Amino acid sequence: MDSSHVSLVAMQLKAEGFDHYRCDREMSIGMNMASLSKILKCANNDDIITLKAEDDAEVVTFMFESPNQEKISDFEMKLMVIDSEHLGIPETEYNGEVTMPSGEFQKVCRDLTTFGDTATISASKEGVKFSVTGDMGTGNVSVRQNAAVEKEQQTLIELQEPVSLTFALRYLNFFTKATPMSEQVTLSLSKEVPLAVEYAVGDMGHLRYYLAPKVDEDE
Repeated sequence: MDSSHVSLVAMQLKAEGFDHYRCDREMSIGMNMASLSKILKCANNDDIITLKAEDDAEVVTFMFESPNQEKISDFEMKLMVIDSEHLGIPETEYNGEVTMPSGEFQKVCRDLTTFGDTATISASKEGVKFSVTGDMGTGNVSVRQNAAVEKEQQTLIELQEPVSLTFALRYLNFFTKATPMSEQVTLSLSKEVPLAVEYAVGDMGHLRYYLAPKVDEDE
């Protein structure tokens, strides 16, 4: 969760997605993301990566093996004690769910940032509308449901009732950095509930972002 408690990111990678996976008991391992990023940059794209940590570990070990076994690298990274409560994410039944091309969602968020800082996402049976108002003017982008095209380009909308919420574009643009992970993105919306933005991670899991909606000061 970010320091302002506005957004949260959660990734799940299922055991079945790994060549080998062993976890004797539930563990929580605190990692510095900047350090983790530096270590992962030492791996080549086709390396086999192995992560290991002992019980009550103070370090986590990374081993990178080239496919032909000609090069093996190993690194140890010091772990952190993360002094925060476990963030439980409640299961939520959403009133609206929009699945659309992730590249299209990224372009919409980027384009609307030109006009203002906040965007309203409105989902109806006709489609999903992204709106922004700022000093320069207003902008609206409407994307209609289209299930007839090939799967990667489909826009699908499932609604129990129309829903309209306003969000900070700054965070939405952060979320769209995950666009290369998946050709589709799913937006889940309900009134007064954080938006969920989900990207599939292959067939093994998902990367999910949550963002609290903005509330009108009049309310």
